[in-house]
Amino acid sequence: MEALAVRLSHLDSHVEGAIRVVACYDTLMRRRVDLPALARASAGLAECVAGIRLHGTGQLIRMLPDGRQASAPPSPASSTAPITLDEEEIGTVWLERLSPPSPLDEVLLDRLAIAAAAVVERYGPARTTMADPALVELVISSGSDEAARARALRLLGFAPDLPVRVLAVRSQLPLDQVGSLICPNRPVKAAPLADVGVILATTVDLAQFPASVRAGIGAADSSERSWRQARTALRFTAPRQPVVHYGDLGALALLAEIPPDAARDNADVAAIIRMADSAEDLETLDAYCATGSLRQAADLLHLHHSSVARRLEQIAKTLDIDLTEPTGLARARLALTTWRLLDD
Repeated sequence: MEALAVRLSHLDSHVEGAIRVVACYDTLMRRRVDLPALARASAGLAECVAGIRLHGTGQLIRMLPDGRQASAPPSPASSTAPITLDEEEIGTVWLERLSPPSPLDEVLLDRLAIAAAAVVERYGPARTTMADPALVELVISSGSDEAARARALRLLGFAPDLPVRVLAVRSQLPLDQVGSLICPNRPVKAAPLADVGVILATTVDLAQFPASVRAGIGAADSSERSWRQARTALRFTAPRQPVVHYGDLGALALLAEIPPDAARDNADVAAIIRMADSAEDLETLDAYCATGSLRQAADLLHLHHSSVARRLEQIAKTLDIDLTEPTGLARARLALTTWRLLDD
């Protein structure tokens, strides 16, 4: 390493310093130092305050160049770098340099971030949300025995006495972000499967789901049954109800068991299928089914009630259902829900 540094230093005045920084962190990692030692060594190398923060635990470390812990309020960071583990950002490292950044600051922070990730992985808990899909599949698979399932949960960081909620999720947002929002400061793991995301959480805060996320939540104590329920509940989600708990479906869950061909042959469902090309009619019928009231549907659609009444009159003719009668409204609700299950 020293010989290489000497040779390369003739080509670039900063290369020798960069190699020395890399060698320093390699030595620290071989010695298996902890996070305070890493921050202390980094502050000494940079000759300014160095900091490390972990998102999951909230742990904050700031060290002075002389090796003492910094107690004064943090100065603005002159440069920062993310700590990444399993492709998830778990923290941040930074320097608080009062003078202009050094050419070697980027190399130093890069190596500090790598070393910090290695320390977190070694000594844990890592507190990452993204998990090994193979372990998650062991938890939810019907082919796993109880011993394998319990071992997978333990490896994922769930205590034996903690309840685990299983969620099936479709989201444009990263699963780790969704998991951290709905289950903050508690064990939560996520993994993508072939067609849907899985989140295992000890608690679920329904109010924290992002608006763009669709999620089904299982109700069973068994993670295998809960996963099946979560997938079923996900099928019942809709723009007006993006998150569905299986336990809230009740007898409606039976609709998911109807064979698709039998559902299509039903006259009410077939009428919805014929009407499906009109987004305006579907939205009007959905609002009316959700509220059961002409005026409330009009408020939901931001239309005058007379306009909604005309639409519903035409929809009733198309469906051949009297929407003003309780039985007719129930038929429309069931047909619309069944069509959504087919569409899914």
